[in-house]
Amino acid sequence: MSFQITPTIQSFMEKIIEKTQSENPKWGKVFEECFLNTLETTIQRNPDGTSFVLTGDIPAMWLRDSSAQLRPYMLLAKMDEEVYQLIKGLVTLQFRNIHHDPYANAFNREANGKGHQDDHTEMTDLIWERKYEVDSLCYPIQLAYLLYLNTGRTEHLDDEFITGLKDILQVWRTEQNHEYSPYHFIRDTDREEDTLVNGVGTPVGYTGMTWSGFRPSDDRCEYHYLVPSNMFAVVVLGYVEKLASVIDLPTELVAEAISLKEEIQAGIEKYAKVENQAGEEIYAYEVDGLGNYKIMDDGNIPSLLSIPYLGYLKNNDTVYLNTRKTILSPENPYFYKGKYAEGIGSSHTWEHYIWPMALAIQGLTAQTKSEKKEILDILVNTDGDTNRMHESFDVDNPKAFTREWFSWSNMMFCELLLDYYDYQVKI
Repeated sequence: MSFQITPTIQSFMEKIIEKTQSENPKWGKVFEECFLNTLETTIQRNPDGTSFVLTGDIPAMWLRDSSAQLRPYMLLAKMDEEVYQLIKGLVTLQFRNIHHDPYANAFNREANGKGHQDDHTEMTDLIWERKYEVDSLCYPIQLAYLLYLNTGRTEHLDDEFITGLKDILQVWRTEQNHEYSPYHFIRDTDREEDTLVNGVGTPVGYTGMTWSGFRPSDDRCEYHYLVPSNMFAVVVLGYVEKLASVIDLPTELVAEAISLKEEIQAGIEKYAKVENQAGEEIYAYEVDGLGNYKIMDDGNIPSLLSIPYLGYLKNNDTVYLNTRKTILSPENPYFYKGKYAEGIGSSHTWEHYIWPMALAIQGLTAQTKSEKKEILDILVNTDGDTNRMHESFDVDNPKAFTREWFSWSNMMFCELLLDYYDYQVKI
């Protein structure tokens, strides 16, 4: 069963579109197309009330993508029961899937054996892909907490939520010492970014941070303490601590969340701060605890650019601003500048291709409305004449893009436009 557009959603869209007419009418066209596209094409409601959310042109649900796809609708969840039930249904399915396997990043709607079943890892018929990514576990906690924070309701914070939460904390604790981890992953491929070195990744030392096999791009980490994802973990572990005063969480679970948060945060502060070429203190993208680090950023989220969006630091923090300046420059190997745009790309796509969602994050973390406006204009002018966002596009030819149907990117544009008009999800 698909999702039916409610009068509340229709009225809200019309109000936003009307606001755009005096600044740039194309903002409204793209917003309408993107806001409706996710609801009309990616959502499958199950008979049990859960919500399966396709990523777009791949017939599977990513824990990360699905959370971001529904986040902008959170603005309507308090006033529209259908929207609340939609997001509640996703939270329930996410935590059910996490309990099935907390190391998996993407799932099938049912146990049909589709996806990367030939990977050398512990696959099941329900799992589409089993690339372990820290942020895949952060996003569902964030979604569940924000649904409570923005509606005051707690029905979705049920036993399945608590069970999944226990699984997440256990994995994060285990992966502080990756040598004791049961996780391994090998894919038979010529593309080295899609498989782990020796099935377990490159060597790491203990830092207090928690290990990630892959980045949010689904490409493997070079050094396996992925700093933005560990920052995100600190934020959502803080959410668990706050939920202890709202629902009946086991005392030992809350204590473990607090302990993990403190240890990961200490690891970030001790190991993740490095210097850029100008000698300024910045955050590295990845470190290994053995002295190696990577200065870069990737177009996917969580990213270093997204630090304030995640809620880890304010957008006027000195180290963040130094980091922002660095990654929005040629010092970042994935920063590209061309005729139509400049921004951050990814190892996941071709050189000179940048990601619209990275531009959206640049706008969402900007300090001025003028920068937000500039980025909105760039986004609608580089849509390849489709009125939708894409995974990436060529900075010298926006009609050359990847993934025509990519809902996460569409919704990041919507979130930036809503932010521009002061509609923000409370975090």
